[in-house]
Amino acid sequence: MNRLAPVISFAAALTVWQIAVTVLHVPSYLVPGPLAIVGALLADPGGLLHALLATLSVTAAALAAACVAGVALACAMAANPWARALIKPWAVILQVTPVVAVAPLIVVWVGNPFAAMTLCATIVAFFPVFANTTAGLEATPPDLLDLFRLSGATRAQEIWLLRLPAALPYFLAGLRVSGGLALVGAVVAEFVTGAGGIASGLAFRILEAGYRLQVPRMFACLALLSAAGLALNAALGALSNAVLARRS
Repeated sequence: MNRLAPVISFAAALTVWQIAVTVLHVPSYLVPGPLAIVGALLADPGGLLHALLATLSVTAAALAAACVAGVALACAMAANPWARALIKPWAVILQVTPVVAVAPLIVVWVGNPFAAMTLCATIVAFFPVFANTTAGLEATPPDLLDLFRLSGATRAQEIWLLRLPAALPYFLAGLRVSGGLALVGAVVAEFVTGAGGIASGLAFRILEAGYRLQVPRMFACLALLSAAGLALNAALGALSNAVLARRS
């Protein structure tokens, strides 16, 4: 029942939605029903799926870059207090800076559309991995730290053999949050590059459909993005459970 409950509620919501727009005679250019959305999706499945793959490629690249940068900087902060004083303010600046405001500049500075979109999405996805990994590195049991230091372990050995394994659950929790944020960042970046005339992912298709008043197609793109977000969250959750189960 726990697995069926979301499916039942989703199906019930779609049914009520379709009945409401049919009974109230709501025009599809205002609020299309689920059947109109499915029709728009079936009208161009190849184009929309190709756009979805473009968006997911940016998302995957940004998530990988956010993981590498977040873990590396968190380890640098744990290894050296001077590095902590240097890195932390810049990390906070990245967190509070609206990516919509800097995305046009990044597009101009970087030049390459894919690299620019990946960088924008990385900025959005970076902080959860960085903050959670930092918290995990700081949550290492003090007794084990004392044991490592009494045994003559170097700082690198302490981080690699003790602190990083202890921080793994924190990192996986941050990774799951960053997965959704990477998708959001990719869409925001695509809106900026799409407005500049660079056809890329689903965000550009949404803009294109909006200019043509193809509202069912817009909703079809949104449905694909929602499905991709759910699938990404489920995949990262399964990865986290598998890693932690193997670790225990």
